[in-house]
Amino acid sequence: MRYSTLGGGKRIRPCLCIAGYMVGKDDWSPLIPVAASIEMIHAYSLIHDDLPAMDDDDERRGKPSCHVRFNEGIAILAGDALLTLAFETLARVKEFPAERMLRVIASLGRYAGASEGMIAGQVLDIEAEGKAVTPAELEFIHRSKTGALLGGAVWIGAYLGDLGEAELARISRFGECIGLAFQILDDIDDELDGNKRDEGKATYPHVHGFEKSKAVARELLHNARQAVAPFGDRARILAGICDYLEYRRR
Repeated sequence: MRYSTLGGGKRIRPCLCIAGYMVGKDDWSPLIPVAASIEMIHAYSLIHDDLPAMDDDDERRGKPSCHVRFNEGIAILAGDALLTLAFETLARVKEFPAERMLRVIASLGRYAGASEGMIAGQVLDIEAEGKAVTPAELEFIHRSKTGALLGGAVWIGAYLGDLGEAELARISRFGECIGLAFQILDDIDDELDGNKRDEGKATYPHVHGFEKSKAVARELLHNARQAVAPFGDRARILAGICDYLEYRRR
């Protein structure tokens, strides 16, 4: 569990959670357990993604994948344990009102789950392998597989930061845009790097080509910035994350 969670990575999801919280609050230290729980769920998903039955990847973040470093059974259990630890961690948080934490727990379960969240997207992603998909189907896969947890992370932070419903609607719009943009840019990066993980997968470059994929990602990031522009300087970190995603390559 430590090997896969602490062994590198950009920590985009916990960063988004904290950045959303800082739209309403200055001291983000009470949010650390919440942000960490979101990263645990992300780490568990990567362990399972790398398994032979899924993407069958032997390397993650420049080192052997969990199932290669240990074994397949331990990797499955490590992922399971991280998922359960995430919700145990959330249930122990006392820095926020219990009714708010209950909503956070339910929301995170939905973002990571089988109806409209990460698991739903992963199932559809597997079923689409080697098949032609429509642009609408591709967008739904990406919004669920990656976008739900990314967007959910920033919403959870903003909700615990005491933002009102109108402000949370702006945060939700930001999260929807940045979540889809992140996966599109990830698809582009994998293709340019010659990453074999996406062979046979439904990706934006495969469906739309490079140039249109880049244009769609740029428009989404522009829309994300516009969604939080009324917050002014309070949203500077959210805007900075958009800049990072847009300019991290070339």
